[in-house]
Amino acid sequence: MNAFFREFREFAVKGSVVDLAVGIIIGAAFGKIVDSLVKDLVMPIISRFLGGLDFTNWFFVLGKIPDGYNGPMTYEALNKAGVPLFAYGNFITILINFVILAFIIFLMVRQVNRLKRSAPAEEPSAEAPTPEEVLLLREIRDSLKKS
Repeated sequence: MNAFFREFREFAVKGSVVDLAVGIIIGAAFGKIVDSLVKDLVMPIISRFLGGLDFTNWFFVLGKIPDGYNGPMTYEALNKAGVPLFAYGNFITILINFVILAFIIFLMVRQVNRLKRSAPAEEPSAEAPTPEEVLLLREIRDSLKKS
């Protein structure tokens, strides 16, 4: 059992696992930033150009609205009331969110690739030691030349 936990610890602290965890955490935070960018900055501008439309309130009611419901007929209120909705406006918002996120990631990967191409090649700091077999073969060759 001790070997199992030792193996698990080695797996969990490997660089690739830690890098993956950091990537997921940063990705989640980045997703929230992009979501806010779309919701709070991009969609109001698009809405303004389209005459003040709010994409989140583009939906079709697919079920019966509960008797006695007298709240607003908005996506958020109806969804909270449990009314089934075909929310294509919300889908449009999420689709725009994805396109912006994909574009930003494309720009980041493109820049990283440029940096990799422009980085100078590393010079070897010291020669690798000559393998022992090669040294022995050289000695044999040199001794045969003397003979």
